[in-house]
Amino acid sequence: MTDDLTSTAEQSPAEVGDPPASVPVDPEAVVADHRRLVGYVGGGEDPEDPADVLAMAMVLRIEKSDPPDRTGLLTAAARAVALLCLDHRAAGDGPWASAMDDWCNARIRKIARRARGSQWAAAQEVWGVTATEGDAEARAFVPGRVGDLDRRVKKLQIGGTEVDGRLPTEAPGHGVVLWTNPGLDMTVGKLAAQVGHASMLAAKLLTADEAIRWRLAECPLAVREATPERWRALLDADAAGAAVAVRDAGFTEIAPGSVTVIAEIIRN
Repeated sequence: MTDDLTSTAEQSPAEVGDPPASVPVDPEAVVADHRRLVGYVGGGEDPEDPADVLAMAMVLRIEKSDPPDRTGLLTAAARAVALLCLDHRAAGDGPWASAMDDWCNARIRKIARRARGSQWAAAQEVWGVTATEGDAEARAFVPGRVGDLDRRVKKLQIGGTEVDGRLPTEAPGHGVVLWTNPGLDMTVGKLAAQVGHASMLAAKLLTADEAIRWRLAECPLAVREATPERWRALLDADAAGAAVAVRDAGFTEIAPGSVTVIAEIIRN
């Protein structure tokens, strides 16, 4: 079944601008979705059976002959998660609402894979949302049991997600910014999951009206690498409630409790 909302607007990544007239968005649904994200606290115990773990799968489009830039790919990944979390189908009696409720009431997990060619085309048929940023594309799928993951996604490789490029370090003028930890070495796949989580947490920093405008504008955001000095300031901002940090459970690549990404809103 194909049921997706593909983001194609070419907007400044840091700008929360006016909505494109062609994008159908239900403000009441966004408010309900936003309420879920604001109330999210995470945690909980993992189920005994690994197949019962709830996770959001993500797929990064990485064509062998023409791979995307790192910044664009991570930005698309983060936007795909935000768009899905604020989608009208995830609210009220929507077909994704129950799955989103269950996932947000458990320990949040995201797993990124790569796809190309026919694999990418097949992944578009699985419930989720695709976002684009320049030439980069990524898709986030409706979360569910790991054991129930659609075969079209499950067969995709988790490794091999490295692409060229470095994240900018300069701050954008305004908007949602996801700052990565300059002291951690993570693969693009791992980092895609982290910025995806940060885009969810960024909603906590938005009012309901701001969340509506952000969703109407297709969740524009910027992914940046913090300098050591900025990172220290962001940690202080997180402690003060002015920013929101992602703390990793430490299942792969990095130590438990590591702060991987910090989301902030730069307002004029």
